[in-house]
Amino acid sequence: MRHVAIVGSGPAGYYTAETLQKAEDITIDVIDRLPVPYGLIRTGVAPDHQSIKAVSRRYEGVALADNVRFVGHVSVGTDVGIDELTQLYDAVVLATGAPNDRPLGIPGADLSGVIGSAAFVGWYNGHPDFADLDPPLDSPGVAVIGNGNVALDVARILAKTPAEFAGSDIVAHARDLLATSNIRHIHILGRRGPHQIAMTPKELGELGHLERASPRVDPADLPDEGDDALLEPGMRKSVTHLRQFAANPVAKPVTIDFDFFAMPIAIEGDGRAQRVIVERTRLDADLRSHGTGETYAIEAGLVVSCIGYQTPPIPGVPYEHGRGRFANDEGRILPGLYCVGWARRGPSGTIGTNKPDGARIADMVLEDIGRGGGKAGRPGLDALLAGRGIAPVTFRDWRKIEAAEVAAALEGNPREKFVRVEAMIEAIGR
Repeated sequence: MRHVAIVGSGPAGYYTAETLQKAEDITIDVIDRLPVPYGLIRTGVAPDHQSIKAVSRRYEGVALADNVRFVGHVSVGTDVGIDELTQLYDAVVLATGAPNDRPLGIPGADLSGVIGSAAFVGWYNGHPDFADLDPPLDSPGVAVIGNGNVALDVARILAKTPAEFAGSDIVAHARDLLATSNIRHIHILGRRGPHQIAMTPKELGELGHLERASPRVDPADLPDEGDDALLEPGMRKSVTHLRQFAANPVAKPVTIDFDFFAMPIAIEGDGRAQRVIVERTRLDADLRSHGTGETYAIEAGLVVSCIGYQTPPIPGVPYEHGRGRFANDEGRILPGLYCVGWARRGPSGTIGTNKPDGARIADMVLEDIGRGGGKAGRPGLDALLAGRGIAPVTFRDWRKIEAAEVAAALEGNPREKFVRVEAMIEAIGR
């Protein structure tokens, strides 16, 4: 029997397990430090994007396979070491994603009210690490730094009315605080221009249908319309949305301004963020942005940095600090140790990108270990954890947590997520 451990139960982990579980004579243990599976599907995808979250049903099918097991509430690096896992399993695949925020790295970034998107998104999505974040929503101005879909998610969530969260699984503490928000002006800051955004048409289009908020684009920031023909179709649709926002400004209580060619250079405030100092930029022939020396200020009591993520290091695993990922050769880290998804590539690609990536790493693992066998595998892990007094959460346990969340949901919503690990464990009946 061959034994494989996958560390991380998000898309990359389950897509890898999906390919592995089809092989003969193999067991797969999917290990996660939280008692709940699915990673960023649960705590990263926006709560009002339930159609995207529905992919978890595919992962559930994998998790219920006879040779796949969920091992929740077990922290690799703390409860069990990587060296111990590689001794127990024929292969260990790190699918830990990139849950840490990339540092903003400008003066004032450490002020209160400056929050990374991983923390902010985790807060409104119910990640236990960020349940106590309590972001300041008492000032009218907000600066969202970044020109990708995460920046759009953050702006949209901040701009919505309570009624617009119907049918979502936004958690109660976020729903309640957002209902008392004083936010009226949201600025989305990007160093480059409309043709360099990483925003998809669907997410951009949603901003045009918000009840109390209106997106605005300065027509002067838009390139000649004829240049749009050089863009790939999806990007062309995105830029079309921006042109519509510029041509048809609508007066609503909340404004969402796209500040293009805008580079934050400092955050100022007396003990907390109060304003962002922005330098205007220009693009060179290679489309790199350069400061012009011209600056302006944006009043902002909340600054959310959406500039990218990095994988947290694990003791004993080679790491590329410059790229924020595990050091690897096409997925191989060390003999018997692999990585997949954002832990391998860095934070790039969509959820769907992890499907071929997971299949490729799974095939690599199967090729490397051959017929394998001889290691302790699952029984060995169980004995090790039992000796340390650690009782893992099983997939059957998770379904009890899920049932309790569904039962507690507001009418029309899919669930009311637990935001404390202790509450999750209590729901199991321990």
